[in-house]
Amino acid sequence: MMDTHSHSMFILLSLFSNLVMVLVLADETSINGVVHLDTTPRSSYQSIKTNGPEISMDLHNEFVETVDRHEQHEAADHNHEKHEIHRYHVAKVDFPHVSTPYIISIWILIAGLAKIGFHVTPKLGLIFPESCVLIVVGVIIGLILFYTGIEQVGPLTPEVFFLYMLPPIILDAGYFMPNRLFFDNMGSILVYAVIGTVWNVLTIGFSLWAIGLTGLYGLDIPLLDILLFSSIVSAVDPVAVLAVFEEIHVNEVLYILVFGESLLNDAVTVVLYHMFEGYTEMGQENIIPIDYLAGVLSFFVASLGGAFFGVLWGIIAAVLSRFTHHVLIIEPLFIFVLGYLSYLTSELFHLSGIVALTFCGITMKNYVEENITYKSHVTLKYAMKMLANSSETIIFMFLGVSIVNDEHDWNTWFVILTVIFCTVYRTI
Repeated sequence: MMDTHSHSMFILLSLFSNLVMVLVLADETSINGVVHLDTTPRSSYQSIKTNGPEISMDLHNEFVETVDRHEQHEAADHNHEKHEIHRYHVAKVDFPHVSTPYIISIWILIAGLAKIGFHVTPKLGLIFPESCVLIVVGVIIGLILFYTGIEQVGPLTPEVFFLYMLPPIILDAGYFMPNRLFFDNMGSILVYAVIGTVWNVLTIGFSLWAIGLTGLYGLDIPLLDILLFSSIVSAVDPVAVLAVFEEIHVNEVLYILVFGESLLNDAVTVVLYHMFEGYTEMGQENIIPIDYLAGVLSFFVASLGGAFFGVLWGIIAAVLSRFTHHVLIIEPLFIFVLGYLSYLTSELFHLSGIVALTFCGITMKNYVEENITYKSHVTLKYAMKMLANSSETIIFMFLGVSIVNDEHDWNTWFVILTVIFCTVYRTI
């Protein structure tokens, strides 16, 4: 009788300890968002009934280990919560938060100081143009960023250049262009800008490719890649030449020929660049004759389509400017926004945004000027000049900063021959 009673008490205690273990396990697993109650009291009871004290001791040890793990887990959570507590600081330094815009602002400030130094030193302008000074300053800043390990500024990507840096420069050139002289000499300007540019691209590209067939470069460069490169180097930057022309007051016809050719030259080279870029992505072996015909047609479509959208947005600006006298404070804003929309609309249809913005500026100059106030005209003039000059500064600075990296692949013969061919064929 006594043995039976003792045995029953032992079973009850074992079941109670098993129940407590199940509850602890359930509480432990629920902390991680999952509750496992995969325990079977019926089988445990049968095991206990057959094995007696051995099973009870195993359950007791497992229960103790489970409790220890649970206490350790709670202690770890408590220590983690205690570690996450941060005291409020009156002030602190968080340079990574503002590093990129801070660095850009600093070297733009340095570029402004370099421009001031260039203009207060007349002898410096006789040695090299302002753009070279900005590139040299950019190289110095790039060296400082590279060797100090400070976070690098992102490179000047084609998207950043074409969508943000180039439009202010083109709008300024088109808006303040001498329209009468430009259209009187349109034939000569188109001959230099279109035929001359195509001549330079093809002659420079095929010459470099032919020399490459001899193995002088030490590597095989496909023809389309060479033509893509030649379309880039064929663009003319007449900033230094025009600056000299203004100083010595050359003939207006010569000035407008160089100015107009440089403006439309950029448009032609951009169209050729995109055409050869598309051919390169297709692969030379996949191009069929219809693709070459499409490329030639796209040249004319991009130019004429860009001119159409430029004139269209210029007319819209002229109509809206008749009503902007009611809100004089934002009157100049319409000129910038509508001009930029002409550029973006052309880029939307893969037309020439440069041609569009040029003709938009020409159209607005003829009609918008008569509708806006004198104060808006002054604001527009200096704001447009400031944006254009700032964009040029940033472009040259970016070029200098981007030069400094450890990914250059220098080819001496390729560089020398490129300079020679550019000089020879442009002279012809």
